[in-house]
Amino acid sequence: MVRQWLCRDRRLTFEEPLIMGVMNITPDSFSDGGKFYRHSSVMLEQVLAQGAAMIADGARILDVGGESSRPGAEPVGHAEEIRRVVPVIEALSTLDCLVSVDTYHIETAQAAVTAGADIINDISGGADPAIQALVAASGVGLCLMHMQGSPQTMQNNPSYADVVEEVAGFLAGRISTCVASGVMADQIAIDPGFGFGKSLKHNLRLLRCLEQVRFEQHPLLVGLSRKSMLGTITGKPVEERDTASVVAAVLAAQNGADIIRVHDVAKTTDGLQVLKHVAAPS
Repeated sequence: MVRQWLCRDRRLTFEEPLIMGVMNITPDSFSDGGKFYRHSSVMLEQVLAQGAAMIADGARILDVGGESSRPGAEPVGHAEEIRRVVPVIEALSTLDCLVSVDTYHIETAQAAVTAGADIINDISGGADPAIQALVAASGVGLCLMHMQGSPQTMQNNPSYADVVEEVAGFLAGRISTCVASGVMADQIAIDPGFGFGKSLKHNLRLLRCLEQVRFEQHPLLVGLSRKSMLGTITGKPVEERDTASVVAAVLAAQNGADIIRVHDVAKTTDGLQVLKHVAAPS
């Protein structure tokens, strides 16, 4: 079956993988911190230009984050997070794309939805019942991610008996909870959370076994772009991981990912086009 994702009044379908472009409005995100936020100011002209470029390069969704979730990152508080993301969401909502807010704080989620966000990308897996209620009332899309621990603790010796079973079981439980709270099933996408409380071994097994964490109805989002697992494999610093990121994106798509969350949209689009043509029957 073709998966669908209902995000307000738009319904995404996934005959082929879609690209979500990353826009971090932070000073400290691991890859692009400070690119759009310097000296406590959001640079809206640069944000709009980058958003338009990502859309032209093939992105269907732009994901806006105002608080870094890199390992060891400290929370900034919802007031500062709102100050960072709301003007960006309002600006990006004028472009031909869906806008996602990367947050697990209800105050930020509410402000973002009011500003025009179509999706809440929640690294806590929809843990707050208030976010579940907001999604049910507003009709926005919701992405539920798996994370072991918190950004402050998640890489302190993560441990699983079976990472694939545990991630799949967690996501199934979060889907059931959200649906029971009034969220429609077709509003929900899922994310196994590469790098969020996982070792390199765990991440690689999840990537190999991605089909086993898919659920028939729910789109599967994968974020591997420039992550430390690729640095460990290649020995490259974060600014030199785009080639590895494209390869990882293609492998994820080949193994069942519906949405690929990336920093470099143009290169990822090229990689997915090669996969599409190789996979097409001759």
